Formats: sequence, C-alpha cells, structure tokens
Amino acid sequence: MDKNAKIDFLKKLPMFISFNELELAQLADLTQYRSAPRYHFLFVPDEKAEHLYFLVHGRIKTGTFSGEGRESIKELISPGALFGDLALTGEVVRSEFAQSLNEGADYLLINLVDFKAIMQDNQRLMFACMQHFSQRLQRIEERLANLVVKDARERIIAFLLQTATREGRRVGFETLVKHHLTQQEIASLTGTSRQTVTAVFNELKRSNLIYFNRNTILIRDVDKLA
Repeated sequence: MDKNAKIDFLKKLPMFISFNELELAQLADLTQYRSAPRYHFLFVPDEKAEHLYFLVHGRIKTGTFSGEGRESIKELISPGALFGDLALTGEVVRSEFAQSLNEGADYLLINLVDFKAIMQDNQRLMFACMQHFSQRLQRIEERLANLVVKDARERIIAFLLQTATREGRRVGFETLVKHHLTQQEIASLTGTSRQTVTAVFNELKRSNLIYFNRNTILIRDVDKLA
C-alpha cells in the first residue's frame, strides 16, 4: 500500500474528515501497512499497548479470555474502524485480544506516541476521539441492556437484525448477510450457548424466516423477523 493509497483510505475515515492534504500526508508517513492471515492474533492480553490500528480490509474480533481460557467476544471490527484504542485511555498493557477472522485482515498501525503527538497539536482530532469513545460506550450500554432485558432468543434475533443493517445486501424483500462467524462466536457475542444459537437458527429456518449455511445468512423479510 503506497502513500497515496494510505491517504485515500485515511481521508474517508470520520476521525480524519477535517484533515487537509498536508496533515493526511504527514499521518500517512507515520503509519505502517500490514497483512494478517486468517485467525491471526494482532495483539493479546498482557502485551504492551504501543500501537493503534485502522482496519483496511477483512474482519477483526476483539475480546477477552476467562481464567479457564473461555473466549468472550466484545466487538466485531469492520473496515474503516479504529481498534486497540484503549491505549488512548491510559491502558499500558492490553486487556483484550484482537484476532482476524477467516478472510484475514489488512490494516494500518501507528505508534501510540506518534498519534498522541498529533492529538496535542490538533484539537479537531481530540474531539473526534472523544466522539469515537462516546459511540463505543453507547454500543457497550446497548449490549448490556440487551443482556438484562432480552431473553436468549431475542438477543440472537437482535444480532441478526444488527448484522443485516450493518453488513446486509438487499435482494428484493430478502437480505443477504455474509458474516464469517461460527455459531460459537455468535453465542459469545450474544451471551448465549452454541446449542441455543443452533436451536434458534433451526427454529427460524423452519418458520421460513431465515436460511443459513456456514458463512451466509439469508433473512427472508427483516420486518417479519423483527
């Protein structure tokens, strides 16, 4: 990825919408382009938090491990998003992991020290980062509310609807979603079990509300599913 391609990518990110061409060029010079194969850990808990990451292509999941090694997924990262961002809040060592999904991932990374130096000289970027963390907090609050208020079936349906809104492609009344997640990963995201996800998916399939295979979910009618 050459410098011009980096600039074209960075200028599309909401965080840098106010940057001029010179500022974008300086930022591009500080970033490094990397590729990760499928299921590769970009960082893991207890690793030093020295970089920030911007996803160019692919999907990333972030989360934590329990003492027994059980995975808990916190977020799915889509292209154009910032991750590893807890380093901006004072995190010295990582509390989370970031792992590419089955198509791998391409990303830009920047040293935390360099990014903070830009922030100190750019109030617009500081406000953009504040907005980013505000949106992250809203997502966390929504997820917690779902865990408290909704039962397992409702949480799984909410996941389907959110994924359809974010990544789905409309085909007439139907919505096609390529999700790249295992049912265990969906269970982790929704606070349920793999067996529950399987049961709910099969029930929705029998009711002709969805059709699914390993990497694709076809929602027959979003309004009826809701």
